[in-house]
Amino acid sequence: MSELIDIASRVAGWADEGEQVEAFVVHEHETEIRAYEGEVESLTSAESQGIGVRVVAAGRQGYAYAGTLEDSALRETLDEARDNAAFAQADEFNGVAEPDGVATADLDLFDPAMVSFSTDDKVALAIELERATRAADPRISGIESAEYVDTLFESAVATSTGIASSTRETGCYLSAYALAEGDDETQTGFGFSLGRGPGALDPTEAASDAAERATRLLGATKPATSRLTVVLDPWVTAQMLGIIGHTLTGDAVQRGRSLFAERLGEQVTVADLTLVDDATDPAAFTASMVDGEGLATRRTALIEDGTLTGFLHNSYSARRGATTSTGSAVRPGFKGAPGVGAQALSLRPGSSTQAELIAGIDDGLLVQEVSGLHSGVNPVSGDFSTGAEGLLIRGGELAEPVREITIASTIQRLLLDIVGIGSDLQWLPMSAAGVSLVVTDVTMSGA
Repeated sequence: MSELIDIASRVAGWADEGEQVEAFVVHEHETEIRAYEGEVESLTSAESQGIGVRVVAAGRQGYAYAGTLEDSALRETLDEARDNAAFAQADEFNGVAEPDGVATADLDLFDPAMVSFSTDDKVALAIELERATRAADPRISGIESAEYVDTLFESAVATSTGIASSTRETGCYLSAYALAEGDDETQTGFGFSLGRGPGALDPTEAASDAAERATRLLGATKPATSRLTVVLDPWVTAQMLGIIGHTLTGDAVQRGRSLFAERLGEQVTVADLTLVDDATDPAAFTASMVDGEGLATRRTALIEDGTLTGFLHNSYSARRGATTSTGSAVRPGFKGAPGVGAQALSLRPGSSTQAELIAGIDDGLLVQEVSGLHSGVNPVSGDFSTGAEGLLIRGGELAEPVREITIASTIQRLLLDIVGIGSDLQWLPMSAAGVSLVVTDVTMSGA
């Protein structure tokens, strides 16, 4: 990692008078293995390294990258970024980040066991996952996928303004999609297990979850249209939070693409709800000590006890909004300049299990899976409509499964109609954690 910071600092040090330079250097190794019928169906192991250089001069910004760290390429990339800046449109808010004095959290996000974990052992995990999924229930007729995925990620950021930071992280997960077969029908269900290193992975847990989700949908029918109370499964809540998080960025607000614009300080949801973005939480799969511009990540409260308290900012949106960065710069890798986004969203959990929440509902629906959610949400109006499947709730107990339904409301209405938050906080292989969420008066469109 010291080599990466040395390279980044060297390039940032080549800044000419009157310009700012940012260098982002990455070294990453990824593995993805898919098993099928006890054999390896596919195996991909890729190692990549590269540098992205951003130059800002007179308000004009240019970016260039190279997929190598050879000395000759470093100078060429900087020169290309300068050329691109010369043709860019000036924007007074352009600029690289500057040190803000926030201390970097001391997080243990690197499991050294990942370095010595052999490809054979990774293959064995994928194959065991497939075997365990098939054996989890006699109604499991096949496997749509059984995968092992991991990443070892190192990066460094240095700027001519004085930033020099680096991070090193590992992560891995198992995911299974099971096929359950009944009378002239097939249903699917997923399960997963994740962690920083292989010791945290449990193929039996992932297989069991996949089999349960698939088999309990057997016999699903299309119900009549109604308005009822829904329980969002943690997997569904996490996806919904991801969309809400996007509307809570300074960029979305400033561009008029957020339903929360001009609502800072207002009550936007029930008093029991607190939403934070905290990449310093080591339990988060996407935790990191620094953001995409090299600033320390930090806990940012977005909604506290129902009141909208803040937005997420990188250095650009912070300047434009006359505020400070929340350490929320995100990048697509060394090939792109930093944007702004949520890194590790989570709701403050409640005190009830999902089963206890369901027990208090006379007529409702447990939403196990949604489809088309991202395309079905309007970030400005808040309107959403998404395909769904799950199980009806009757008299406090799970009843018959349903499919081919649509649930619709608005994000504003959904946030105000929350009547229960589960204790089952669950981090997923995405930038948001899930938790069971109970929402009243939701339209379920069926037959």
